[in-house]
Amino acid sequence: MKMKGAEILLHCLQKEGVDVIFGYPGGQALPIYDALYDSPIQHILVRHEQGAAHAADGYARASGKTGVCLATSGPGATNLVTGIATAYMDSVPMVVLTGQVGSSFIGTDAFQEADIIGITLPITKHSYMVERTEDVARLVKEAFHIAGTNRPGPVVLDLPRDVMDRVIDFEDNNEEVNIRGYRVMKGVNNGQIIAAAEMINRAERPVIYAGGGIIISGAAVELKEMAEKAKIPVTTTLMGMGAFPGMNYLALGMLGMHGTRYANYAISECDVLIAVGVRFDDRVTAKLEHFAPNASIIHIDIDAAEIGKNVDIDVPIVGDVKEALQALIPRLQSREELSEWHQTISRWKAEFPLRYGKSSEGRIMPQHVIEKIYELTQGEAIITTEVGQHQMWAAQYCQYKNPRTFLTSGGLGTMGYGFPAAIGAKIARPDMTVIDIAGDGSIQMNIQELGTAVQYKVPVIICILNNQYLGMVRQWQGLFYNGRYSYTDMTHQPDFVKLAEAYGAVGMRITRNEDVESALQEALQIKDRPVLMDFWVEREANVYPMVPPGQSLLNMLGGEDNE
Repeated sequence: MKMKGAEILLHCLQKEGVDVIFGYPGGQALPIYDALYDSPIQHILVRHEQGAAHAADGYARASGKTGVCLATSGPGATNLVTGIATAYMDSVPMVVLTGQVGSSFIGTDAFQEADIIGITLPITKHSYMVERTEDVARLVKEAFHIAGTNRPGPVVLDLPRDVMDRVIDFEDNNEEVNIRGYRVMKGVNNGQIIAAAEMINRAERPVIYAGGGIIISGAAVELKEMAEKAKIPVTTTLMGMGAFPGMNYLALGMLGMHGTRYANYAISECDVLIAVGVRFDDRVTAKLEHFAPNASIIHIDIDAAEIGKNVDIDVPIVGDVKEALQALIPRLQSREELSEWHQTISRWKAEFPLRYGKSSEGRIMPQHVIEKIYELTQGEAIITTEVGQHQMWAAQYCQYKNPRTFLTSGGLGTMGYGFPAAIGAKIARPDMTVIDIAGDGSIQMNIQELGTAVQYKVPVIICILNNQYLGMVRQWQGLFYNGRYSYTDMTHQPDFVKLAEAYGAVGMRITRNEDVESALQEALQIKDRPVLMDFWVEREANVYPMVPPGQSLLNMLGGEDNE
């Protein structure tokens, strides 16, 4: 049948299972938007293209599907860049559709022309300039295949206007994707699995260090089975939250710069470290020479480039994490307990629990808000975060029992991520309560998406921990720059309650500890619009424990006494 390129594009997106696109229209994307008018695919009109990218990212993380965002050429496309980089760093499958000037204008500095392929080259798995309408169907299929297989990530499809407008005779087909030089990883090396099992079975002080790869591969069940069979304590990265139930007796919480003391002690004292779906990020390892100094290290990851990149590995296993654990578990010995090792860890947990003091100003302690969120939801909620102190408190004081329930920008550390990601997550999982834990600095990066949430009746809850500072930067200035708070004071800010109401959302301000729980209960009952909660918290509360930059995991500040 005769179809325009834009119609072929949307037809192919439907075949890939796309039910929602987050986007913002513009001149060079008009053929696509005209086709969307008659399409069953839902389009969510965001208020800024960065919001579209983060919403598609949140949708993907919450659902496990590939997220899709759409923008026009030039500034529309470049406004997606931070969201693309965020998805790339955290291995999130995303297909990014960008309008482009007509083919004959490319390279002439035409109005709103930008080389989005060149701009995004370092932050995508692959990018396509679609030069012929006849190639649209094949390239859409390839884009989704690349985005969602092996180590996932974003793929850009740049779509010139004339390619989208042109009419061709289109014949649908179901040819298999065959990309030269790209193969999906299958199977693992059996010899390396045997070597890993033997090492684990001999271990007296083993620890599993689990990351986002567990969640991406759908291996949470296998991780739990492995840990409980061999009685191995488990610590997770920021991206691995929810990969292992936080309330399990083997759980150590998060490790690294703001990890628990007992997780960092366990890493430093273990004799075998099983690293699964992780990349030995600097926020985890601290000073590399002192990371797991007594341990033989097993590293399982689908990306061979990550193995040995930062840390020397004794047993490397390249392959899908789920497949690797399924092969490994039968070879592990069942243990009743590792009595001395478990007793040591139990002593550390009792001696160094996460704790915090009281406000010197009579304000709410930020950790208290997060504890109450967990008490009221019992882990049956999706938590998104912005970036900063509140992000670390959300990792420390909430327990996550299921994968895809903690969405945060880990690798890039993108302020403004959490709110649009929450919108995407709620659209992906309307059955779930979705709460964005935010700082007063971060929330202002994409607060305009209140318009999106109100328009589409997306009932997410935004909990602003308002300390009127750029809190994490202020903490570093206080600890390492002699308290010289250079341009981190945020006392001049909008009235968040009035701002929420101006958009048509519910606004609430909470200034007393005794009102925290009842306010949260009230917010949880509102199902037809977003709720913005402005919690006035202790201004100079710090995130502890904290490993200073350049130090080992044993050199932690705070966490011994009430701060």
